[in-house]
Amino acid sequence: MVIAELTVVPLGTESTSLSSYVADCHQVLKNQDKVKYRLTPMGTILEGELSDIFDITKKMHEVPFENGALRVTTNLKIDDRRDREAAMDKKINSVENKLK
Repeated sequence: MVIAELTVVPLGTESTSLSSYVADCHQVLKNQDKVKYRLTPMGTILEGELSDIFDITKKMHEVPFENGALRVTTNLKIDDRRDREAAMDKKINSVENKLK
């Protein structure tokens, strides 16, 4: 299981607001059950099998094009830990426990 951060950004749109594009991309996530996800102000955190994350990333990358964008940048940052099972909640809890 891997944890990844995904950001899909359409370029050259008529508006500086991207929330409608983000919402449309998140429909891809809502319509699947293989990858756990969490929306953040700057991107989306994904948790699942690497191949499933790649599949979801490809689908989400296409959404802005389907909505009229002519250029899209997609950034995918992957944390693939193989010495033990990783989970986004465990990573957050680990830091929060150290803050006490």
